Amino acid sequence: MSTSFKEYNLSDEILRALASLNYKNPTEVQNKVIPIALQEQDLVVKSQTGSGKTASFGIPLCEMVEWEENKPQALILTPTRELAAQVKEDITNIGRFKRIKAVAVYGKQPFAKQKIELKQKTHVVVGTPGRVLDHIEKGTLALNELKYLIIDEADEMLNMGFIEQVEAIIKELPTERMTCVFSATLPEDVEKLCHKYMNQPVEIEIKASGITTDKIVHNLLEVRPDNKLAILKDITTVENPDSCIIFCRTQEQVELVHKQLDHANYPCDKIHGGLYQDDRFAVMNDFKKGVFRYLVATDVAARGIDVDNVSLVINYDIPLEKESYVHRTGRTGRAGKSGKAITFITPYEEKFLTEIESYIGFEIPKVDAPTKQEVESRNTAFEEKINTKPTLKEDKSAKLNKGIMKLYFNGGKKKKIRAVDFVGTIAKIEGVSASDIGIITIQENVSYVEILNGKGPLVLKTMRTTTIKGKLLKVHEANK
Repeated sequence: MSTSFKEYNLSDEILRALASLNYKNPTEVQNKVIPIALQEQDLVVKSQTGSGKTASFGIPLCEMVEWEENKPQALILTPTRELAAQVKEDITNIGRFKRIKAVAVYGKQPFAKQKIELKQKTHVVVGTPGRVLDHIEKGTLALNELKYLIIDEADEMLNMGFIEQVEAIIKELPTERMTCVFSATLPEDVEKLCHKYMNQPVEIEIKASGITTDKIVHNLLEVRPDNKLAILKDITTVENPDSCIIFCRTQEQVELVHKQLDHANYPCDKIHGGLYQDDRFAVMNDFKKGVFRYLVATDVAARGIDVDNVSLVINYDIPLEKESYVHRTGRTGRAGKSGKAITFITPYEEKFLTEIESYIGFEIPKVDAPTKQEVESRNTAFEEKINTKPTLKEDKSAKLNKGIMKLYFNGGKKKKIRAVDFVGTIAKIEGVSASDIGIITIQENVSYVEILNGKGPLVLKTMRTTTIKGKLLKVHEANK
């Protein structure tokens, strides 16, 4: 077992980013995956969510892609847009000092905007199968330099009916490539896919401590449909969590529960598939930062949501899919912290419970609803917490992004300017080196260059009077 990322012979740029991101020691999945992935071997990894698997493929990808190559070298497929956005962010952070450019493509977002992004230098593309296939069919995603394919949450792709699209994508890719499949469970169809399109994959199974993790206390509460809401309020009063997700089965139910909690002055918000994508992202970001404590959600939020410190998950409606139980409850007890999962069950839902219990391998202990006395005795503390303004959490990439200034230049491809021209010119400035230059984005008529380590003002000042390829470009700090 490696106790440090240094043992993998990673480049200084990657190690620097990991240190700024506070990645101390490799998790079990990282320990097993990284060395094999660095040898470009095919992998099938069975591992729970929350085990650190994004970094387990993100670190080797950032290490292996070549910065000089302009066309995409890695493709990562994810089942949900949230997960695509999250993975893109993780890759960007890990590859920050190597200037890795990652692009996320998914539906419900302008195709044309993505097309422009894909035309620029792009190292890694992260996307949902439908939109990726769209770009391939329209010729806007270049595949000839693609060397790495990652299929993330493969079992969920199957549940959501994406597996045919995934297969259609694979058929278009170069056969000389490395393929890695990550999945919490390995249903037959996913196994078939692996055998068909992979080259003697190494199989890694991280024992599912995630399901029965000693870090999560599981409880079951019998309720009648008409008193669910009252019990929800009692439970949240007694538990008084810092951060809580309440899962419902349908969008309508989410709307209803959110309205009631909002009415009762809970600091809360909601997320489901019916909301505009930008609203979904905004809600998730606020929840991660801790702007509000209670999130009412459908299963769309159970995937790809990496929020530290969710101390309580409530299944307001018992999930109909046994796997969903694992994904929902896996939002708590992450990264070594402890958590609690409480599931409401109404008299006619026994069959779902039986399926879940046989899947997770233990009976969920039944508990009684809180008594009136308990609720009353905890009420003051509860009121106090919901009325206290929460301390906002610093985003884990905040430390990394400190000291970064993004510069705008009024010249791009039309003026025949390339990323190497910026690197060459800026690295010659006294007191600045190539390692102070971050991600470079070159469009038809404008370019953006990130300057790291607090050197932005110096570069900005110097570049006002310095030419690039003989041209003096207008330069100013880019709008946020």
